[in-house]
Amino acid sequence: MSTIPHAPDLDDAPVVEVRGASVSLGGRPILRRVDLMVRPGEFVALMGANGSGKSTLVRTMTGLHPVVAGEVRVFGTPLERFHERQRLGFVPQRSGVGGGVPASVWEVVASGRLTRRRRLRPFRAADRAAIRDALEVVGLSHRLRDGVSTLSGGQQQRVLIARALAGEPELLFLDEPTAGVDLPNQIALAEALEVLKQRGATIVLVAHELGPLAPLVDRAVVMRDGRVAYDGPPLADHEVHNPLFGEIHTHHHPEAESVKPHRPQVASPLDPRDHPEAGR
Repeated sequence: MSTIPHAPDLDDAPVVEVRGASVSLGGRPILRRVDLMVRPGEFVALMGANGSGKSTLVRTMTGLHPVVAGEVRVFGTPLERFHERQRLGFVPQRSGVGGGVPASVWEVVASGRLTRRRRLRPFRAADRAAIRDALEVVGLSHRLRDGVSTLSGGQQQRVLIARALAGEPELLFLDEPTAGVDLPNQIALAEALEVLKQRGATIVLVAHELGPLAPLVDRAVVMRDGRVAYDGPPLADHEVHNPLFGEIHTHHHPEAESVKPHRPQVASPLDPRDHPEAGR
Protein backbone atom coordinates (compact mmCIF):
# COMPACT_ATOMS: atom_id res chain seq x y z
CA MET A 1 0.00 0.00 0.00
CA SER A 2 1.25 3.48 -0.90
CA THR A 3 2.74 5.65 1.80
CA ILE A 4 1.42 8.90 0.28
CA PRO A 5 0.33 10.99 3.28
CA HIS A 6 -3.35 11.39 4.00
CA ALA A 7 -5.16 14.67 3.35
CA PRO A 8 -3.17 17.49 4.95
CA ASP A 9 -4.21 20.96 6.05
CA LEU A 10 -4.23 23.30 3.04
CA ASP A 11 -2.87 26.06 5.29
CA ASP A 12 0.49 24.25 5.41
CA ALA A 13 3.56 25.77 3.76
CA PRO A 14 3.59 25.60 -0.06
CA VAL A 15 4.76 22.39 -1.68
CA VAL A 16 5.96 24.30 -4.72
CA GLU A 17 6.37 27.97 -5.58
CA VAL A 18 7.15 29.95 -8.69
CA ARG A 19 8.23 33.52 -7.97
CA GLY A 20 8.51 36.06 -10.78
CA ALA A 21 9.73 33.38 -13.18
CA SER A 22 10.65 34.35 -16.74
CA VAL A 23 11.80 31.83 -19.35
CA SER A 24 13.16 32.37 -22.84
CA LEU A 25 13.64 29.69 -25.49
CA GLY A 26 15.83 30.42 -28.47
CA GLY A 27 16.02 34.03 -27.36
CA ARG A 28 12.23 34.41 -27.42
CA PRO A 29 10.38 35.19 -24.15
CA ILE A 30 7.91 32.39 -23.31
CA LEU A 31 7.07 32.96 -19.61
CA ARG A 32 6.81 36.49 -18.24
CA ARG A 33 7.15 37.03 -14.49
CA VAL A 34 4.93 34.13 -13.49
CA ASP A 35 3.90 33.72 -9.84
CA LEU A 36 2.26 30.50 -8.74
CA MET A 37 1.86 28.51 -5.53
CA VAL A 38 0.56 25.03 -4.75
CA ARG A 39 -0.19 23.92 -1.20
CA PRO A 40 -0.26 20.37 0.18
CA GLY A 41 -3.21 18.29 -0.98
CA GLU A 42 -4.34 20.63 -3.76
CA PHE A 43 -5.37 19.40 -7.19
CA VAL A 44 -4.51 22.25 -9.55
CA ALA A 45 -5.38 22.30 -13.25
CA LEU A 46 -3.01 24.39 -15.36
CA MET A 47 -4.95 25.30 -18.49
CA GLY A 48 -4.87 27.49 -21.58
CA ALA A 49 -4.71 27.37 -25.35
CA ASN A 50 -1.82 25.89 -27.29
CA GLY A 51 1.10 28.32 -27.11
CA SER A 52 -0.13 29.93 -23.89
CA GLY A 53 2.93 28.79 -21.92
CA LYS A 54 1.38 26.09 -19.75
CA SER A 55 3.66 23.30 -20.96
CA THR A 56 6.72 25.53 -20.65
CA LEU A 57 5.68 26.39 -17.11
CA VAL A 58 5.44 22.72 -16.15
CA ARG A 59 8.82 21.98 -17.74
CA THR A 60 10.22 24.91 -15.80
CA MET A 61 8.77 23.55 -12.58
CA THR A 62 10.28 20.14 -13.32
CA GLY A 63 13.70 21.62 -14.01
CA LEU A 64 13.75 21.03 -17.77
CA HIS A 65 13.79 24.75 -18.63
CA PRO A 66 15.96 27.15 -16.58
CA VAL A 67 14.58 30.52 -15.53
CA VAL A 68 16.27 33.70 -16.75
CA ALA A 69 14.69 35.63 -13.87
CA GLY A 70 12.85 34.72 -10.68
CA GLU A 71 13.01 31.33 -8.97
CA VAL A 72 11.28 28.02 -8.38
CA ARG A 73 11.13 26.37 -4.94
CA VAL A 74 10.10 22.81 -4.11
CA PHE A 75 9.23 21.91 -0.52
CA GLY A 76 10.79 25.23 0.48
CA THR A 77 14.12 24.57 -1.28
CA PRO A 78 15.36 26.35 -4.43
CA LEU A 79 14.91 23.96 -7.33
CA GLU A 80 18.59 23.91 -8.25
CA ARG A 81 19.43 22.69 -4.73
CA PHE A 82 16.59 20.22 -4.37
CA HIS A 83 17.86 16.62 -4.28
CA GLU A 84 14.97 14.60 -2.78
CA ARG A 85 13.78 13.46 -6.18
CA GLN A 86 11.83 10.55 -4.73
CA ARG A 87 9.30 13.06 -3.40
CA LEU A 88 8.40 14.12 -6.95
CA GLY A 89 6.63 12.40 -9.81
CA PHE A 90 6.35 13.51 -13.43
CA VAL A 91 4.09 11.97 -16.07
CA PRO A 92 4.92 13.14 -19.61
CA GLN A 93 2.70 12.75 -22.61
CA ARG A 94 2.74 9.15 -23.68
CA SER A 95 4.84 9.46 -26.89
CA GLY A 96 7.64 6.91 -26.85
CA VAL A 97 6.46 5.03 -23.77
CA GLY A 98 7.56 1.74 -25.32
CA GLY A 99 10.70 3.21 -26.85
CA GLY A 100 10.69 0.45 -29.47
CA VAL A 101 11.94 -1.99 -26.81
CA PRO A 102 9.80 -5.06 -25.96
CA ALA A 103 9.37 -4.07 -22.31
CA SER A 104 6.55 -5.46 -20.21
CA VAL A 105 4.13 -3.34 -18.22
CA TRP A 106 5.79 -4.59 -15.02
CA GLU A 107 9.25 -3.58 -16.23
CA VAL A 108 8.19 -0.06 -17.17
CA VAL A 109 6.34 0.49 -13.90
CA ALA A 110 9.22 -1.04 -11.90
CA SER A 111 11.59 1.56 -13.40
CA GLY A 112 9.71 4.12 -11.31
CA ARG A 113 11.38 2.66 -8.19
CA LEU A 114 14.84 3.83 -9.27
CA THR A 115 14.60 6.94 -7.11
CA ARG A 116 13.80 4.75 -4.08
CA ARG A 117 16.55 2.15 -4.31
CA ARG A 118 20.28 1.95 -4.81
CA ARG A 119 21.61 0.92 -8.18
CA LEU A 120 22.07 -2.81 -8.78
CA ARG A 121 20.26 -3.67 -5.54
CA PRO A 122 17.52 -6.33 -5.90
CA PHE A 123 13.91 -5.37 -5.37
CA ARG A 124 12.79 -5.52 -1.78
CA ALA A 125 9.33 -6.44 -0.57
CA ALA A 126 8.51 -2.73 -0.24
CA ASP A 127 9.47 -2.16 -3.88
CA ARG A 128 7.26 -4.97 -5.12
CA ALA A 129 4.37 -3.82 -2.96
CA ALA A 130 4.63 -0.27 -4.35
CA ILE A 131 4.67 -1.57 -7.93
CA ARG A 132 1.63 -3.77 -7.31
CA ASP A 133 -0.22 -0.90 -5.67
CA ALA A 134 0.57 1.44 -8.59
CA LEU A 135 -0.76 -1.11 -11.08
CA GLU A 136 -3.91 -1.59 -9.02
CA VAL A 137 -4.53 2.17 -8.82
CA VAL A 138 -4.48 2.51 -12.62
CA GLY A 139 -6.43 -0.72 -13.15
CA LEU A 140 -3.74 -2.65 -15.04
CA SER A 141 -2.82 -5.44 -12.62
CA HIS A 142 -4.15 -7.98 -15.11
CA ARG A 143 -1.79 -6.70 -17.85
CA LEU A 144 1.49 -6.67 -15.91
CA ARG A 145 3.16 -9.33 -18.09
CA ASP A 146 1.97 -7.88 -21.40
CA GLY A 147 4.25 -5.86 -23.64
CA VAL A 148 3.60 -2.13 -23.42
CA SER A 149 3.48 -1.96 -27.22
CA THR A 150 0.40 -4.21 -27.19
CA LEU A 151 -1.62 -1.71 -25.16
CA SER A 152 -3.88 1.05 -26.47
CA GLY A 153 -2.74 4.66 -26.26
CA GLY A 154 -4.91 5.29 -23.20
CA GLN A 155 -3.58 2.19 -21.45
CA GLN A 156 -0.01 3.28 -22.19
CA GLN A 157 -0.76 6.62 -20.54
CA ARG A 158 -1.98 4.73 -17.47
CA VAL A 159 1.31 2.78 -17.45
CA LEU A 160 3.20 6.09 -17.33
CA ILE A 161 1.09 7.18 -14.38
CA ALA A 162 1.74 3.86 -12.64
CA ARG A 163 5.48 4.29 -13.22
CA ALA A 164 5.38 7.66 -11.48
CA LEU A 165 3.22 6.30 -8.66
CA ALA A 166 5.62 3.42 -8.03
CA GLY A 167 8.06 5.98 -6.64
CA GLU A 168 5.41 7.01 -4.08
CA PRO A 169 5.71 10.76 -4.79
CA GLU A 170 4.22 13.45 -2.61
CA LEU A 171 3.96 15.86 -5.54
CA LEU A 172 2.78 14.64 -8.94
CA PHE A 173 2.87 16.54 -12.25
CA LEU A 174 0.97 15.31 -15.30
CA ASP A 175 1.37 16.79 -18.79
CA GLU A 176 -1.92 16.50 -20.69
CA PRO A 177 -2.59 12.87 -19.68
CA THR A 178 -5.91 12.73 -21.57
CA ALA A 179 -4.63 14.12 -24.90
CA GLY A 180 -5.59 11.67 -27.65
CA VAL A 181 -7.08 9.25 -25.12
CA ASP A 182 -10.54 7.74 -25.64
CA LEU A 183 -13.33 8.34 -23.14
CA PRO A 184 -13.16 4.95 -21.32
CA ASN A 185 -9.47 5.49 -20.62
CA GLN A 186 -10.07 9.11 -19.61
CA ILE A 187 -12.55 7.81 -17.05
CA ALA A 188 -10.01 5.23 -15.84
CA LEU A 189 -7.41 8.00 -15.49
CA ALA A 190 -9.87 10.08 -13.49
CA GLU A 191 -10.57 7.15 -11.17
CA ALA A 192 -6.83 6.62 -10.59
CA LEU A 193 -6.25 10.30 -9.80
CA GLU A 194 -9.26 10.32 -7.48
CA VAL A 195 -7.58 7.56 -5.42
CA LEU A 196 -4.40 9.64 -5.19
CA LYS A 197 -6.35 12.73 -4.21
CA GLN A 198 -8.09 10.80 -1.45
CA ARG A 199 -4.67 9.70 -0.17
CA GLY A 200 -3.63 13.34 0.12
CA ALA A 201 -1.23 13.65 -2.84
CA THR A 202 -0.61 17.10 -4.32
CA ILE A 203 -1.37 17.08 -8.05
CA VAL A 204 -0.60 19.59 -10.81
CA LEU A 205 -2.30 18.72 -14.08
CA VAL A 206 -1.69 20.35 -17.48
CA ALA A 207 -4.79 20.14 -19.63
CA HIS A 208 -6.38 21.73 -22.67
CA GLU A 209 -9.76 20.40 -21.55
CA LEU A 210 -10.65 18.51 -18.36
CA GLY A 211 -13.45 16.16 -19.37
CA PRO A 212 -13.92 13.45 -16.67
CA LEU A 213 -11.17 15.02 -14.55
CA ALA A 214 -13.20 18.18 -13.90
CA PRO A 215 -14.82 17.03 -10.60
CA LEU A 216 -11.37 16.43 -9.07
CA VAL A 217 -10.02 19.94 -9.61
CA ASP A 218 -9.77 22.27 -6.59
CA ARG A 219 -8.36 25.23 -8.48
CA ALA A 220 -7.82 26.38 -12.06
CA VAL A 221 -4.86 28.40 -13.31
CA VAL A 222 -5.24 29.75 -16.85
CA MET A 223 -2.26 30.85 -18.91
CA ARG A 224 -2.39 33.53 -21.62
CA ASP A 225 0.65 34.75 -23.56
CA GLY A 226 3.10 33.45 -20.98
CA ARG A 227 1.31 35.00 -18.02
CA VAL A 228 -1.21 33.82 -15.43
CA ALA A 229 -4.54 35.25 -16.59
CA TYR A 230 -6.66 33.61 -13.89
CA ASP A 231 -6.12 31.72 -10.64
CA GLY A 232 -9.21 30.72 -8.73
CA PRO A 233 -12.15 28.29 -8.54
CA PRO A 234 -12.47 25.68 -11.30
CA LEU A 235 -13.80 26.85 -14.66
CA ALA A 236 -15.82 25.14 -17.35
CA ASP A 237 -13.87 24.34 -20.51
CA HIS A 238 -15.73 26.98 -22.54
CA GLU A 239 -14.84 29.63 -19.95
CA VAL A 240 -11.14 28.78 -20.12
CA HIS A 241 -11.05 29.31 -23.86
CA ASN A 242 -13.01 32.56 -23.98
CA PRO A 243 -10.65 34.85 -25.98
CA LEU A 244 -11.69 37.92 -23.97
CA PHE A 245 -10.81 36.23 -20.69
CA GLY A 246 -7.05 36.52 -20.98
CA GLU A 247 -7.16 40.00 -22.52
CA ILE A 248 -8.87 41.45 -19.47
CA HIS A 249 -6.09 40.35 -17.13
CA THR A 250 -3.16 40.90 -19.46
CA HIS A 251 -4.05 44.47 -20.31
CA HIS A 252 -5.03 45.40 -16.74
CA HIS A 253 -8.46 46.70 -17.59
CA PRO A 254 -10.58 47.88 -14.64
CA GLU A 255 -12.73 44.77 -15.00
CA ALA A 256 -9.71 42.69 -13.99
CA GLU A 257 -10.57 43.38 -10.36
CA SER A 258 -13.32 40.79 -10.74
CA VAL A 259 -10.72 38.12 -11.47
CA LYS A 260 -9.17 36.63 -8.37
CA PRO A 261 -5.45 37.40 -7.98
CA HIS A 262 -3.22 34.49 -8.82
CA ARG A 263 -1.40 32.56 -6.14
CA PRO A 264 1.99 30.91 -6.69
CA GLN A 265 2.32 27.24 -7.72
CA VAL A 266 5.37 25.00 -8.37
CA ALA A 267 6.92 21.78 -9.63
CA SER A 268 9.88 19.46 -9.70
CA PRO A 269 12.97 18.28 -11.57
CA LEU A 270 11.93 14.94 -12.97
CA ASP A 271 12.64 13.99 -16.56
CA PRO A 272 11.72 10.42 -17.57
CA ARG A 273 14.94 10.44 -19.59
CA ASP A 274 16.82 10.49 -16.29
CA HIS A 275 15.70 6.94 -15.64
CA PRO A 276 17.85 4.35 -17.41
CA GLU A 277 14.90 2.03 -17.83
CA ALA A 278 12.26 4.63 -18.53
CA GLY A 279 12.32 4.18 -22.26
CA ARG A 280 12.24 0.45 -22.16
